[in-house]
Amino acid sequence: MGQDKSMKKIVFILLSALSILGKCHAGNSQGAYEAMFTFGDSLSDTGNYVGFHDPSDIEVLNKLPYGKTFFGKPTGRFCDGRIILDFIAEAYGLPFVPPYADVIHGKVQNIRQGVNFAVAGATALDANFILSKRNQKPIKTMESLDVQVGWFKKLKPSLCSNEQDCARLFKKSLFFVGEIGGNDLGLLGFNFSTAGETIPLIVEAITNATITLIEEGAVHLVVPGNPPMGCTAGFIKSGLSKDQYDSRGCFKRLNTLVELENKEIKQAVSELKKKYPHVTITFFDYYGAANQFYDAPQKYGFSEMLKPCFVAKACNDTAKTYTCGFLCENPATYTNWDGAHYTEAAYKIIAQSVIDGHFSHPPLKHPLKKIA
Repeated sequence: MGQDKSMKKIVFILLSALSILGKCHAGNSQGAYEAMFTFGDSLSDTGNYVGFHDPSDIEVLNKLPYGKTFFGKPTGRFCDGRIILDFIAEAYGLPFVPPYADVIHGKVQNIRQGVNFAVAGATALDANFILSKRNQKPIKTMESLDVQVGWFKKLKPSLCSNEQDCARLFKKSLFFVGEIGGNDLGLLGFNFSTAGETIPLIVEAITNATITLIEEGAVHLVVPGNPPMGCTAGFIKSGLSKDQYDSRGCFKRLNTLVELENKEIKQAVSELKKKYPHVTITFFDYYGAANQFYDAPQKYGFSEMLKPCFVAKACNDTAKTYTCGFLCENPATYTNWDGAHYTEAAYKIIAQSVIDGHFSHPPLKHPLKKIA
């Protein structure tokens, strides 16, 4: 009889523990984030470059095959389908984050669930500073990170009615500060001799933007590093000696430069965590997440790692549905879309790495559903 009572007590304790764990998991998942506000460059742009630039400058981007894999039409994304932000929004039960350009042009009514301020070509450093360093050689995007944060501050009164309302909204919002900083390195010539000067300035700009958002009420922030640009099709140089490439065919020197920048971004995030202990700041190792498929392409279904799926070319026949150029048969087997950006298939793997916590420190809250 005594043994029966002991066994019943043990079973009761186990069932109670499982019930508590289940409730905790559900509590962390349900309504984990109710909005997303995002900043960055072309890896995060969902239509701002298209919305703010001359049509002649975006002719290729405004045609298929951009968007062909998921949307069936071009959407202003530099991809064949969804990008990281889209997958994350889906995982947390949110709509795709609309671009700020659509908001100010009156195409979006409900902005309480988020707005995307990222613009293709954007730099972390002030665009005029970049121009001065380039001896006034033109750049495509003047909407640098400080400009994007300025847009957010300008839009804030339309997001929430008062300080208490803003506090409620931002407490359940996810802010992505980047990725950004890769364009700075490129526009300044991927210069190792000046990296000791420019990288700290880039990181300072990202840090200042993060601080501003915290002061504006952000509670949950993600600050990503940069991906391995030396493995990106458009940045791999030809004609170099074999020792300039790693075993995967990536340009070692460029990846080393990106790693230096990422190391300082990660350190800056660590310092911000100490300064703002009431805020959750996640450093996302974008570099490591992308390296997963560069290191083991077959595991992820990729057969082509270092060539773009789509290469656009000039075309005189404006009646064509597709932009002239080369298009691979199956984008899902390519990691690179157009030379500088990833395919939807690659973005999906990276997005999963943001959510599952393998490359996010600390991890995000539990999503409502798995990435599909």
